[in-house]
Amino acid sequence: MAMLGMAVEEGSAAKRFWIRSRKEAVFAQYTPFVVCLTAGTLETEAFRNYIAQDVHFLKTYAQAYEMAEECADDDDAKAAITDLRKAVLERLKMHNSFVQEWGIDPTKEIVPIPATVKYTDFLLATTLGKVEGGKGPGKIVTPFEETKIAAYIVGAMTPCMRLCAFLAKELQVCLQHDANGHPYKKWIENYSSESLEVAAVQIEDLLDKLSVPLTGEELEVIEKLYHQAMKLEIDFFSVQPIGQPAVVPLTNDPANHLVIFSDFDLTCTVVDSSAILAEIAILTAAKTDHSGTDNLNARSFSEMRNSWDSLSRQYTGEYEQCIESLLPKEEAKTFDYEGLCKSLGLLSDFEKQANSRVIESGVLKGTSLDDIKRAGEHLILQDGCTDFFQNVVKKKEKLNMDLHVLSYCWCADLLRSAFSSGCLNYLNIHTNEFNYQESISTGEIVRKMESPMDKVEAFKSILSNLGSNGKHLSVYIGDSVGDLLCLLEADVGIVIGSSTSLRRVGKQFGVSFIPLFPGLVNKQRQINGKDSCIWKGLSGVLYTTSSWSEIEAFILGT
Repeated sequence: MAMLGMAVEEGSAAKRFWIRSRKEAVFAQYTPFVVCLTAGTLETEAFRNYIAQDVHFLKTYAQAYEMAEECADDDDAKAAITDLRKAVLERLKMHNSFVQEWGIDPTKEIVPIPATVKYTDFLLATTLGKVEGGKGPGKIVTPFEETKIAAYIVGAMTPCMRLCAFLAKELQVCLQHDANGHPYKKWIENYSSESLEVAAVQIEDLLDKLSVPLTGEELEVIEKLYHQAMKLEIDFFSVQPIGQPAVVPLTNDPANHLVIFSDFDLTCTVVDSSAILAEIAILTAAKTDHSGTDNLNARSFSEMRNSWDSLSRQYTGEYEQCIESLLPKEEAKTFDYEGLCKSLGLLSDFEKQANSRVIESGVLKGTSLDDIKRAGEHLILQDGCTDFFQNVVKKKEKLNMDLHVLSYCWCADLLRSAFSSGCLNYLNIHTNEFNYQESISTGEIVRKMESPMDKVEAFKSILSNLGSNGKHLSVYIGDSVGDLLCLLEADVGIVIGSSTSLRRVGKQFGVSFIPLFPGLVNKQRQINGKDSCIWKGLSGVLYTTSSWSEIEAFILGT
């Protein structure tokens, strides 16, 4: 997705607030309403309802700007607010023409839906100084306190402007691929005009200006208002009534048994688990060195470090050579799953040999189970990953879902500890195990999952054990070449991150990589109105993203 708001200077309040809220904004983008609108398949009545509700927003914005102008004591700020208010009034005129064009009687009262009322009431309350953590209107006794109210009002309006500009960019990009046949082309072109982005930047600049004299506590009040406004806007998009099937969220069909699979290393984690386990072993050796323990079987810190560094260098160099060797000379013209399976068999042999070297080296020997568990509990996961897993668990019983992690990790205890906060009981972990003697690693690995072939066999076995009763839909989330077969076998394969080798191998065997949101828009266009079951494995198409928030918005929704 395009980065927006770059005109806001680094470190400014508006930029900080947007960055912290941006992953939430994705949940508006992935609502059924926005996806159907972007695809051009949104029912006319649903579109009419939306533009009718938007009138209430615009009228309230005009009122809020008027109040903010009264409260501001700086001439430049007043001028900026005046310009923004004029832009809203112009937009309201344009909007009225759309209302009539789409068959809505402008003289007839349009009743706001509850989600509209919640936001407009919130904004009007803010204009009166009814702000949690701020002073009420009866206590405003100085011009400076009035200026704070102006800042609060602008803080409550800025996220709506930025969110609209954010969505407009996405609509515009998708419109370029369907410029002629899109029924809402004219509205999108007006909605996505440069003036909207300009207005968003203007109000962000204004928020920064009004925030300068405020205390840290007062800035926290504005951030809370910003966050609350963003949530109310997302709720508004999520409850827009549509009467048609939609590809989002995946959980919208309760008859489907949703089976979610995920890789672990660098899909969920920031650092590869093998490096973490080796570091624990090396630190254990360092403690032995420091204590001066006379243990003939113990290896010194330097020996352990050198051994691991040597293994790492060898693995990295030989891995690149292995990838090169399995690539066909010419890129496949069509998806070649059989050829991919055959080639990844070479990678499977390589991974098993690499694990054998690690075991033979003894580098993992002497590691304490307690140290492993502590490392797992403090393991840093990708932003949004923990939220996704915990929210799957919260919705699991109601939405008929299963959650599996398939991993090459050498030690299942590390994974169990990493997921110990709230979802372990519902998470099925499929990986290797350390061999212990009295909670101390022997250096041996109980080898259960070492290769792409092991992963895909486990994947197929899990699905086959579900039986043939009822429908199931499988999703696999992964980041590396080792995940390719599972990604392709799944009904929905999602590639997270930017692995060059995965894309290179996939492309040589005819795999297509499509960014997730445009891919969903294309899928939405394929729905025939009767059946929304359009996901099928082995299509040769994988969906790409860099964000766990996007994955959650797609699968679970708001």
